[in-house]
Amino acid sequence: MGQLGLFERGDDVLTDGPLGRVTYTPELIDAARAAAWFDELRERVEWRSERRMMYEREVDVPRLVAGFRLDDANLLAPLREADAAVRAATGVTFSSVGLNFYRDGRDSVAPHNDHLNELRKDKPIALISLGSTRRMTIRAKAPPRRVLHVDLEPGSLLVMSYETQLHYDHGIPKTDESVGPRISLAFRVRVPSDGRANFYR
Repeated sequence: MGQLGLFERGDDVLTDGPLGRVTYTPELIDAARAAAWFDELRERVEWRSERRMMYEREVDVPRLVAGFRLDDANLLAPLREADAAVRAATGVTFSSVGLNFYRDGRDSVAPHNDHLNELRKDKPIALISLGSTRRMTIRAKAPPRRVLHVDLEPGSLLVMSYETQLHYDHGIPKTDESVGPRISLAFRVRVPSDGRANFYR
């Protein structure tokens, strides 16, 4: 199994080709603002826990979640500001933001791709990280199963093209290292729906 090493600061393009494009921009948001956003979202968002079936039993999802439409008139200021920053960086007008709150190294998200039936095929997914740095693993689904590891720093932006969801899985693995809490903001353009779309993903 091939593996690409960790990327140095300033190396923005992690992969670019027929299987999709992934870019990483450190310090899109300055440290003071990223810290202020983290504090406000941690305190003011109505975080919820979820349960899911795994191996024929129901288990707790190992993180807290929340989600919002970006046209919500009551959207919290950090989310409005983050949306504006991501829109300026990508040129894309997103419609929703899903939040994940990783409380410590035991919280995680298993390797997965986004639900393709809910996404616009020509639009990327953009991820802003706040709080502590956590490592994301991006793994090709087919041989050669190359692996990308990137440490998502506070204030950073990761952008994955739609095609990456077809050809790669991504996840945040658990870690035994001592890490603080982290909040991720995942911006997406969703297809028109009957209003029942799961904005928590």
